[in-house]
Amino acid sequence: MTPKALLDEILRLPLDERLRLVEDVWDSIAATPEAVPVPEWHKVELERRLANPEPGPGLSWDEVRAKLRQLKTP
Repeated sequence: MTPKALLDEILRLPLDERLRLVEDVWDSIAATPEAVPVPEWHKVELERRLANPEPGPGLSWDEVRAKLRQLKTP
């Protein structure tokens, strides 16, 4: 089966089955994180951030959520 034919078949599934399929696929990827390729630019950025951490404490989830909500309101 071609990738296009497989996608067409998947898109015919009910939403709850497609969501379950996405979860199953994601779980299979997460089971072997070492197999997931990491782009070189991600590694470079991580090294940069580890070498020069932002000063001060980070934001709490509540603070991040509040900032995101402010961006959504006109």
